[in-house]
Amino acid sequence: MNKKIKIIIIIVVVLVLAYTAFYFTDYRHAEKKATDLLNGTENVSVVKQDYGYFLNGSGNDTLLIFYPGAKNDYLSYLPLLMNISSRGVDCALVQMPFNFAFLGENTADSIIDSTNYSHYVLAGHSLGGLSAAGFTNHSGKGDAVVLLAAYPNSHVSKPVLSIYGSNDKILNMKAYNESKPLMDNLTEFVIDGGNHEQFAYYGYQEGDGEAKITPEDQQKQTVDKILEFISKLS
Repeated sequence: MNKKIKIIIIIVVVLVLAYTAFYFTDYRHAEKKATDLLNGTENVSVVKQDYGYFLNGSGNDTLLIFYPGAKNDYLSYLPLLMNISSRGVDCALVQMPFNFAFLGENTADSIIDSTNYSHYVLAGHSLGGLSAAGFTNHSGKGDAVVLLAAYPNSHVSKPVLSIYGSNDKILNMKAYNESKPLMDNLTEFVIDGGNHEQFAYYGYQEGDGEAKITPEDQQKQTVDKILEFISKLS
């Protein structure tokens, strides 16, 4: 191999590594409305854990383990989960390596093994939902799955609640509809006027549809449906 070829190879490798580093470190940051909740509220304490944060509210029966969407700051989901915790279901908000849930799909394993709840619900947004469903499928752990603008790529025998917005332009509806036979026990709820990004507070997501309702409205409807779904597991 001559010197010129070696130099070209080195340049290509450096460029690939640089692009990879940029891709995995570039993500959508949590807005102040979300990060302001890190100190908790009167009803919910927010406790730092190795996996992320534990949201401890008034409940002690069910733990919801949440996987964030790809390239989204996990803290942007704090408002959604704080509302769930304040109404009786504790939450574990997971920080994924490089903000990609598939790199930490098995994180729920240690959370379940180190806690003592009667019920565990695996939940996630977008690609985080796919990973949450994948964990339940291959581990057999968890009593149910909640998918926010997401769908599984493997069979899920546990009850599934699927929620997405009618104006979501990120969710691949063709793939979503094709995945329905993979879910034996599916409950579906479409938020009229909701979109992809308003399940959290990380700002604009390129390619998404314009929401016709507020993030607060979309998240309230989401919380109501999740709690209704969980109540039927007991």
